[in-house]
Amino acid sequence: MTMTSVETVWETFNTPLAKFIRKRVPDQHAADDLLQDVYIKMHTHLDGLHDHARLRAWVYQIARNAVYDYYRALKPAMPLLDDLPQPAADDATDEIAERLSLSVREMVASMPEPYREALILTEFHGLTQKQLAEQLGISISGAKSRVQRGRKLLREMLFACCHFQFDRLGQVIDYHPHCHCCVEQGCN
Repeated sequence: MTMTSVETVWETFNTPLAKFIRKRVPDQHAADDLLQDVYIKMHTHLDGLHDHARLRAWVYQIARNAVYDYYRALKPAMPLLDDLPQPAADDATDEIAERLSLSVREMVASMPEPYREALILTEFHGLTQKQLAEQLGISISGAKSRVQRGRKLLREMLFACCHFQFDRLGQVIDYHPHCHCCVEQGCN
């Protein structure tokens, strides 16, 4: 099927596209505005569509991006480092965790933005990876990837800084700094 005008696209996709957007955006007025934005984007970029067999996928991709942009714009700006809470320790009397907590906070604060944000929101603020994905406007697999890479980076930073001794359950029972980063931050 060859469709070369926005009018024919509108005739074919208007009702299902409106339902698609309204299912994802509960505010009726915002959904209507997004639908109009989708048609404007289609109108301005329709000449760039070379494979008309992929028209349906192209139209819905524009609609998905519009919904993502809508939620991304609603996301409040959040100061990440101003009120960074202390990591919760399993045992409040755990002296090692208390001594290392300042170093962990500093290491997280020095991470690249996407990993820092992912770790702060999941590990310190308690968001699930699904909630993280929704808040950042990314896929769940993208959120999981950021959290996993952030944890891996933090682990590498910790092992570069200190030598750890673990018990049979994997709990840290002692550590010795390799460098001055832990000593400077008062962890020794």
